[in-house]
Amino acid sequence: MNKKELIDRLAQKTGMTRADSQKALNGVLDVVFEELRSGNSISLTGFGTFTVAERKPRTGRNPQTGAEINIPAAKVPKFKPGKKLKDAVS
Repeated sequence: MNKKELIDRLAQKTGMTRADSQKALNGVLDVVFEELRSGNSISLTGFGTFTVAERKPRTGRNPQTGAEINIPAAKVPKFKPGKKLKDAVS
């Protein structure tokens, strides 16, 4: 499912217009991005938790040449599914 299909399904489930569904989804995504950018986490009980993890700098290898390369530290988003989501999938 892509974003357009998700918006269509959201409009169908909620009775909102497609435009309002798009605004709602974009608003939720904006809040998630802003909170993670600030280093905060978001917990949605039963669904899961979005967090930011720090990756330490490390050394890797260029797959084409085999030369050693330095990979800098980075912040990466993480998602841990909640029990309700896990149960819905299994």
